[in-house]
Amino acid sequence: HCGPPSAVDAIQLELFNNHFASIAEQMGATLQKTALSTNVKERLDFSCAIFTAQGDLVVNAPHIPVHLGAMSECVKRLIEDIPDMRPGEVYLTNDPFRGGSHLPDVTVVTPVFAEEGTPSPVHPFTPSPSHPRTPSPLHPLLFFTASRAHHAEIGGITPGSVPPFSKCLAEEGVLIRHFRLVQHERSSEDELRRLLNSGAYPSRSVNENVADINAQVAANQVGVAGLLAMVERYGLDVVRAYMGHIQRAAEYKMRAALLKIPEGEHRFTDSLDDGSPIAVTITVRHVDREGKRGGEAAVDFTGTGPVIAGNLNANSAIVSSAVIYCFRCLIDEQIPLNAGILAPIEIRLPRDCLLNPPADPDPTRCPAVVGGNVETSQRVVDCIFGALGVAAASQGTMNNFIFGRSVTADRPGFGYYETICGGSGAGPTWDGADAVHTHMTNTRLTDPEVLEDRYPVRLRRFEIRRGSGGAGKHKGGDGIIREIEFIEPAEVSLLTSRRTTRPYGLADGQPGAPGRNLLISRVTGQTEELPGAVHLRVEAGDVLRIETPGGGGWGTTT
Repeated sequence: HCGPPSAVDAIQLELFNNHFASIAEQMGATLQKTALSTNVKERLDFSCAIFTAQGDLVVNAPHIPVHLGAMSECVKRLIEDIPDMRPGEVYLTNDPFRGGSHLPDVTVVTPVFAEEGTPSPVHPFTPSPSHPRTPSPLHPLLFFTASRAHHAEIGGITPGSVPPFSKCLAEEGVLIRHFRLVQHERSSEDELRRLLNSGAYPSRSVNENVADINAQVAANQVGVAGLLAMVERYGLDVVRAYMGHIQRAAEYKMRAALLKIPEGEHRFTDSLDDGSPIAVTITVRHVDREGKRGGEAAVDFTGTGPVIAGNLNANSAIVSSAVIYCFRCLIDEQIPLNAGILAPIEIRLPRDCLLNPPADPDPTRCPAVVGGNVETSQRVVDCIFGALGVAAASQGTMNNFIFGRSVTADRPGFGYYETICGGSGAGPTWDGADAVHTHMTNTRLTDPEVLEDRYPVRLRRFEIRRGSGGAGKHKGGDGIIREIEFIEPAEVSLLTSRRTTRPYGLADGQPGAPGRNLLISRVTGQTEELPGAVHLRVEAGDVLRIETPGGGGWGTTT
């Protein structure tokens, strides 16, 4: 009932758009319901999406921005590395240098093959000598579904798998490179368990890892079923055509949005708390293309600092996530985040800078990246928005708080992880919001009842940090104050930013207040100010107080 694939019907375009989105949202609902861990089930630290047979993002559920832009690169690397995928197979990866974000973010990818009787499209793969299996001619590959979930424990030198001072990838947890999790519709769970228990720093919560991975497999299968049902109802040619139409519509709207930005170069430089610079030059051009006026942009990070000895390096997939998120925000319409947004945008990354660290087959020689995903990504967003002049800086950090214990002879280990909200930046017509997650993260905080029931802690204080937002004609949003009391000894890690730098204001607006990390000792009663990145052991009765940054203000106060 949709007409020929070449014809674009505006009503059908909107219907297909929502149909694809509903499948991704059903995937997310399945993952939440079937997962075991607090981080996935309660904090919703996961993302689900649908991709073309070439790995281009079609649509996603409104989940975590830092995941979504990177997942396409993950699927494309899988296609390159394993061009002979077969029906009944599912793949698992967390490799940051193959489209992953950091090791705790585990991605499950399920290829969607045609059922018998479906007309065969041209297969995008060619067998190679290194991959002697040929693609199945009876079941051609149609699409991909994928889910990425943050596993709060995946190994590494500290419980919670976000070590503040890791120096290489191997210290951040178990590395999984395109593991064939399901083959011939049979799970390789025993081999998966051996993998999670391997290496110098194995996972401390293997059972939880396996349970959440199984939930991701189930979520992907919901997506597979939904896509095959669409093919059955509308026909393969129509479904694939509207995937393309949706991406082209996003490209058109992105080009139109770029026309609102003045032509020329727009520059901005900010720095991480260690002083490492992140520089961006955005060159905007207004051009005629196929008889229509539209914009193009080059986003050049020349001038960014070199690879860091610590873990604030961010891979190219993370940069892509930040870029697609920022430019999507310029489109004042409800459209899905997809590959079409990046069509008129070129990303230029210097080699061996902290936003493009070199890969190595040996994880002990790969630069550490766990902080790049959660902290540096936020600073990249600040730089892009600063260059475009569209909004003052938001809190600029995820305020990563991790605690847990290692495995002992009589007690299992565990890791708990949360990111903490703060203030968002003000703009030319709005005040910043108080106490919200901003930009690259979109998770919930664990409900206090769940937190205190499952972990040996007590939530003593959780309130808005009044006055922390930057002053201006439009005020920056305020951060929060969060106090956690420990009921028993634990290892604690903090990986936070904007402790020595402040979220900038724009148009003469004032910067937001920097964050603070404080430890209140039960024994002495004294309060110690902690650095932005720290690993320490706490005793029963100790209290950790985290004060998150406010957003920058906009304009002068009259």
